[in-house]
Amino acid sequence: MKHVKVLVPPDAEPTRLDQFLATYGDFTSRGAAQRVIKSGNVWIDGQPASKPSTRVLPGAIVTYEPLAPEPVQLVARPFPLEILYEDDAIIVVNKPPHRVVHPAPGHVDDTLVNALLAHTDRLASMGGPRRPGIVHRLDKGTSGVLVVAKTDEAYLSLTRQFKERLIKKVYHALVYGQMDGERGTIDHAIARSARDRKKMAVIRVPGSGREAVTDWKVKKAYAGLSYLELSPRTGRTHQLRVHLAALGHPIVGDPVYGRRRWPTTGVLAPLAKDVKQLGRQALHASRITFSHPVSQAKMTIKAPLPEDLATLLHKLDERFARKEDPCSF
Repeated sequence: MKHVKVLVPPDAEPTRLDQFLATYGDFTSRGAAQRVIKSGNVWIDGQPASKPSTRVLPGAIVTYEPLAPEPVQLVARPFPLEILYEDDAIIVVNKPPHRVVHPAPGHVDDTLVNALLAHTDRLASMGGPRRPGIVHRLDKGTSGVLVVAKTDEAYLSLTRQFKERLIKKVYHALVYGQMDGERGTIDHAIARSARDRKKMAVIRVPGSGREAVTDWKVKKAYAGLSYLELSPRTGRTHQLRVHLAALGHPIVGDPVYGRRRWPTTGVLAPLAKDVKQLGRQALHASRITFSHPVSQAKMTIKAPLPEDLATLLHKLDERFARKEDPCSF
């Protein structure tokens, strides 16, 4: 049977082998993954791994041979795609808000991967059965630029650049409150929350958690709000959302880390309906800079703001009688 190779994402936390395969491999449960591991059909960076408790680290390549035919069959669905760039090696899209990147429980055939399969029959085989060519991800509610590999060579090149922190990403976010200054840096380690394993949290104990650093700059200040440009130096899960919430400036609309609600009185109250319609965190991946995996040419690709966030910012501009364009970057 054909071997399957899965690259451990550069931003992943060290985790048990069986848990990793249950999440990234084509297994219905950790028990199913354990059976394959104990059968001797799993390797980490070419070395046999027969214990489910073996730790896998970011950047490692996990290879496994399924005991049975893979039950997952990805379906091509022709959802609209906003393609920002495409050639024989990569495809760069502007992910819309509310779209899940790859199939997962509850999202079998309505993801970005399904749309990509309808657009092209050439995606990298690496990334796992449910994530062909997916080099990095954006949360369901986050919109913006996303790079996908069409060949295994491109996949390996891009994941190496992520691991070595050679890829630069810039986000824009609308947050609650006035920032302390015009720019700054958030340097707080992040780990999975001890209270809720589905969430991440800032860890203030020295030597704990994983390094996470975010640079921020105020693009615009409103009464009770700030529009920020964010440049993460690291790529931890939910990093921007967790960092801003810990700083006391949660992202507007964040359903998980937001601790504030849109005011029902005052100058912002009339826009409450617009925020409710947003239905997500006001976070957008605006641009990405990387070296092309084949030509090595430096590329910077920008993703325009989606209509929902652009509309909210425009109304804020009108309400505060500002002339600057909140969509510029």
